[in-house]
Amino acid sequence: MGDTMKNVAANDGADALVELKDLRTYFHLAEGVVRAVDGVNLTIKRGRTLGVVGESGCGKSITAHSILRIVPSPGQIEGGEILFHRPIGANGASSACELIDLVQLKPDGPRIRSIRGNEISMVFQEPMTALSPVLTVGYQIMEAIILHQQVGKHEAREIAVDMLARVKMPNPERIIDSYPFELSGGMRQRAVIAMSLSCSPSLLIADEPTTALDVTTEAQILDLMRDLQRDLDMAIMYITHNLGVIAEMADEVAVMYLGRIVEQAPVEPIFFTPKHPYTQGLLKSIPHLDEVVKTDKADRRLWTIKGVVPDPYTRLRGCTFHPRCPEFMEGVCDQVEPPIAKVGLNHVARCHLYATTTAAAAAARDQG
Repeated sequence: MGDTMKNVAANDGADALVELKDLRTYFHLAEGVVRAVDGVNLTIKRGRTLGVVGESGCGKSITAHSILRIVPSPGQIEGGEILFHRPIGANGASSACELIDLVQLKPDGPRIRSIRGNEISMVFQEPMTALSPVLTVGYQIMEAIILHQQVGKHEAREIAVDMLARVKMPNPERIIDSYPFELSGGMRQRAVIAMSLSCSPSLLIADEPTTALDVTTEAQILDLMRDLQRDLDMAIMYITHNLGVIAEMADEVAVMYLGRIVEQAPVEPIFFTPKHPYTQGLLKSIPHLDEVVKTDKADRRLWTIKGVVPDPYTRLRGCTFHPRCPEFMEGVCDQVEPPIAKVGLNHVARCHLYATTTAAAAAARDQG
């Protein structure tokens, strides 16, 4: 255990809360190996929101599960680091932090269990999967509080009622004794958020937390998360395929495709100057109201990215996006894996269009 952590000064990566370095999480199945997360590098900063976007099956949720060490069997972390910069001292008031590599901890060991649900918490996509239907909402929130804060039942109940009030649950003194099936979808999601935040975590991972909600309730939940983030000085990793939500919530955006980050930048460059063809395709597929109003064509269709996400059991040679890419360069994109290239201030993309070595190779091929 001693080699999994060390004390570091606060100014050593002071903004970083969680760092993923070459994280690889694979599933070994009878049909083959699924590289769900295949060399991901990410930094989640204190008090900031990182949006992670991409199509279904691109590894967003498995990345989150890897951080919490709850990857379902037969999946396992094959390599890389998940560095948690844990503040030393009460409420993080100390000038130093403890650097913990979560990969080195046993998934069911006491060390990760003291972090999971306490300092790093998660809101799941469907609240009914996170709430037991046979236990009251209050019991489930109190259980997390008693486990991590070492308080009695009476004090835990008071904290639970206060947290339900903070997530703007109507009549929290009554709701605390209600069962999940007695609540609406929006109220269940608020209860899950209250449970996730009951221990004031440093990082909240939100995996499609508003998917099943109507747009009005979704807006209320997003406003609530922003308010709580400000009050608790909490970082958020927001996983979604909804770019509209990302534009509203995120400070920084990471675009995933087949287990890899293909573009990463602050939110404005991603939306105004996207570089990777995949990111450009995602943005072009969003309907724009002004275009709908201007056109009189009844058969107008949305722009789509051609093809589908490849078979997860097959790792394509070269760039994994090349079969669907409108900028495909034969002999380059289908042969050479593109490196990460800097394309702007704090803006990187994994694409041969911006890699000088492969660009030179392509030019030489064309001349030949």
